[in-house]
Amino acid sequence: LDITPFAGGQIVPPAQSFDAVRGGAFQLMKTFDGYTAGKIPAHGFSSTVPFGFPEADQYEAWFYERGGMDMAARSYAPAGLTYIAPTVYGEEPLHSKVAIRKIADMNGLKGRFVGLAAAVMADFGVAVSPLATSEVYSALDKGLVDFADRGDIKANYEEGLQEVAKYLILPGIHQPSTATCYVANTAAYGQLDDQQRAALAVAAREVSGALRQNIIVDNAEYLAKFEAVGVEVITLDPADVAENRSKAVASWEKATNGDALATEMMQSQKQLMTDLRLL
Repeated sequence: LDITPFAGGQIVPPAQSFDAVRGGAFQLMKTFDGYTAGKIPAHGFSSTVPFGFPEADQYEAWFYERGGMDMAARSYAPAGLTYIAPTVYGEEPLHSKVAIRKIADMNGLKGRFVGLAAAVMADFGVAVSPLATSEVYSALDKGLVDFADRGDIKANYEEGLQEVAKYLILPGIHQPSTATCYVANTAAYGQLDDQQRAALAVAAREVSGALRQNIIVDNAEYLAKFEAVGVEVITLDPADVAENRSKAVASWEKATNGDALATEMMQSQKQLMTDLRLL
């Protein structure tokens, strides 16, 4: 099975990938479901859960052991798309122009968030701007937002966020664990044989583990680089995070918008978090 990769934006703008794969412009994409959560409420829960699973292994377990894969597949099927597998990794940090030492400090600030995080953080009093990733540096630099999420710690350093935000906040409660995913045009996927389909699924899961381990090591290296140029790394109190996780449940419920599949996902995740004694 030969796969010809293209960089994001090389064929169509990233925001148009969903429609491009559905229409057959290309056959496969790696995407973040949070970008389509506005149209498909279930995608808010198959991308990340703000204040949710603090460990990537817990979130990945939901996909593989608690029916998350099937639910994610059902979210794409009506569009003629086939969900293959997630790539799950850990938290993404917050970068801020002001010191945020407790979650209550976010109330009244302007922040950049997308997907389910946009809805949940708005409920916590943040004035949310769903800016594109490419606009985060400029928005922080110009003061359009006070704090923002963007990507993992290494990617954010390479983007230069240390130049425009002097505080880095952990854990990334808006995105404590993250799932991107591989999605195929169903007609194209149907032309693959069983062995090719299995190879895609296995490769995706191997990439998930390898990426997670790579990010763990990179995080340690790049946190030190942030500190070396004067960025203060702030660690939120675990008790504060746990208390606000319980408060976030109401935001999760509201974010389903009454959609049956989104509600099923949310309830399933709540149950696993309860079983893991996170709720």
